[in-house]
Parts: sequence; C-alpha cells; structure tokens
Amino acid sequence: MVQRILERGQIETLASRAIPRVRLPDGQVFARRAARLRQLAEGHAIGDYLRLMARVADAQQAALGAAIDVTLPTEAAIAQAAAHRMPPLAGAELGTGAWRGVLRAIADALAAERGVPAAVGALATRLRAAPDEWIVLQAAALLGGVASDSLDRAAAPFVMAALQVQWVALARTFTAERVAPLDVPGVCPLCGSLPVASIVHAQAPYQGYRYLHCALCASEWHRVRAQCSQCGNGKQIGYYTLDAADGGPTIAADAAAVRAEACDECSSYRKIVYVEHDAAVEPVADDLASLALDLLLGEQGYHRASGNPLLWQAGEE
Repeated sequence: MVQRILERGQIETLASRAIPRVRLPDGQVFARRAARLRQLAEGHAIGDYLRLMARVADAQQAALGAAIDVTLPTEAAIAQAAAHRMPPLAGAELGTGAWRGVLRAIADALAAERGVPAAVGALATRLRAAPDEWIVLQAAALLGGVASDSLDRAAAPFVMAALQVQWVALARTFTAERVAPLDVPGVCPLCGSLPVASIVHAQAPYQGYRYLHCALCASEWHRVRAQCSQCGNGKQIGYYTLDAADGGPTIAADAAAVRAEACDECSSYRKIVYVEHDAAVEPVADDLASLALDLLLGEQGYHRASGNPLLWQAGEE
C-alpha cells in the first residue's frame, strides 16, 4: 500500500474542513465567568479583586438576560465584510447602542453592593454621573487598542464590561456558518478584537481542539495548536506553569489546567486553559487569576500578546 505524506499546509487544510471553525457565545457566558471568579478568589492573593469582577459579571449577566436592544449590521454590510474578509462587527458606532446604559446599570449594581471598598463606590458614583461624551471617548480608547492619555484606567474594566455585553448580544445573533474566515487568523472573525487566551475543549465536536477566546464578544475561533497564536510560528514554542514548590516558572505538566504558551520567535505568550483538566476553567477568569505567571514570564523576557479586558495597567497597550 502506498502511503502519502502530507505537508504541513495540507494537514491544516484537511483539518479546517473537519473542525468547527467558530464557537459563538451562549446566554450564560457571564454567569459562568462570575462563578469561576468566585471559585478562584478563595484564598487568592487578589481574591478581593476577583470577587469584585464576579459582581461585575453578575451585572453583565443581568443586562444580557434583559434582552438589550442592539443594532445589527445590514445584510449588505455583512456581505461586504465577508467579500473583503473583514469582521462584520468591527467599527461599530459607539455613540449609539445599549452599552452606555449597561455601564450605568453595572455602576448601579456596584453602588448597591454591601461591603464594596470606598474607592469602588466612589468610582461607581462617578460612572453613573459621567457624560456620554466622556464615556464614548473611553470606549474608543479601549477598542482602539493603543495607549491613550485620555484613558481612565480605573474605569476601563467597567467600560469594557459594558462593551462586552453589547458585543456578546450582537455575536449571539449570528450563526457559525455566517462567520466568514479572515486573512488574519489571530483576530476575532466577528468583531476584529484580540483574544485574551486560548481554550482546549473536552466535548464533541470541539474535543481536543484549541480555540482563541475573544476578549470583547466571547466568540471563539479555531487555531491549530502547533502554532503560536500571535505570529503563527510552529517551532520553539514552550508551555509553562507555576511550580507548586517554589512559585517559579516550570515546564508545564500534562495535567496543568492553566499554562502559558510562549514563543521564542516573537517573544510573546498567551495563556491556554484545558477543560479536560478542570471543567470549570474560563479564559477571562483564569487568565486574570494567574497574574503571578505573567510576572514570572515577564522576568524570562516574554511579553503578553494581548491583555485581559478586566485589568488595565499603566503602560499597557
């Protein structure tokens, strides 16, 4: 029997025909995130912040469940985006839409919470009273993906949380079959945002496949596991986790549920979470709760390929 050896590109082509390309968010994305954040907060060094973000996720879930009003792209606009291999939900008009009301609902929920730190209460009051022009300016700075002197980093996670609700609601109006592939595999094919992390699923038809998880609309798209999610390099990729003994970086064990995928070609990394090792993993929550791994990889000379939507630090781009 003659055996034919496939080249790398041929393998990827065959895989793309069999593997579901896109997973769209369901109606419980923020509820799962809130539950995971609370689970991870127990005994954690930044447990208070994780619990605060769990409250934000609760407010996001309530807003999503209220069937917020969203303006969908026209069929002509979707077709044009597909023809040019562009994401159909990119470049939305920020001056309209429900996300500003969602932001104030999140601020209201935080202001009503007992035991919230005074600084958070003051921020919630400030967000509730903020003019629309300022809120839109903050959103534009966040979605622009560049550092801006106008960005209020304390308010940024809450503004981003409101934007997430609107874009998740928009993403849920699509079907996977209507999402066209892009020429740039490292950005979300629906909204054009960067992924926060990768996730390897454990249930069919997604079992064993790596998907990038969008930081904005929570959509996921398949990316071959043997490649760097940032530059596409297929060599010199290492996986790291925290050593339980001394807290230092170590080669990730096969059973580690949260790892950092680091590329020596572009010197960047992203987290990757494995459902088979912990059924409760959630890309945004687990990435946020593993900041110690970020610090240690930074000391090794690697930089984050993209940030976490619930944490904006000074100097972040």
